[in-house]
Amino acid sequence: MRIVAGRWRGRPLAAPKGAATRPTADRTREALFSMLASRLGSFEDLRVADLFAGTGALGLEALSRGAAYCTFVEQDRAAIDALRTNIRALGAEGDVRHQSVAALAPAQQPYDLLLFDPPYGTGGAGALIERLTRLGWAADAAWASVETARDEDVAAGGWTVDAERVHGKAKLTLLHRSA
Repeated sequence: MRIVAGRWRGRPLAAPKGAATRPTADRTREALFSMLASRLGSFEDLRVADLFAGTGALGLEALSRGAAYCTFVEQDRAAIDALRTNIRALGAEGDVRHQSVAALAPAQQPYDLLLFDPPYGTGGAGALIERLTRLGWAADAAWASVETARDEDVAAGGWTVDAERVHGKAKLTLLHRSA
């Protein structure tokens, strides 16, 4: 596993042993960021939240491409250790929160991009997007990406599904916050 593009392109990322963490494959991450770049134009100065962060691959990819700030939220101890190792190895900066995404408090500032990679088969991403929107995590023109199993659908009130793409066992869903 490595950073796909940007200033840290090609740099390796650590991952915990075992099956508790399922990092987004490099090719799937590359496809996701290509989809996002075509909609956002640039990642420069974006505030990003990497939710169910695992190794931090999604948030670190955004930072590598110019995002200004990233909050990483993960509850698994081994994944947190790998995430902190990756942040140190890249010289990145970010707010690491060792907690459940469902337990997040109101945001101090809204985020432009919410990256969700929940465990497959849980079906709760839409409800979490709605909850975090109510708690001020999503800017008015925010985008969200959700990686699910290929047979899962994502919908969230106040958000429009912009695109869905299947990559192997994964489905990527991009949502845009509705006005």
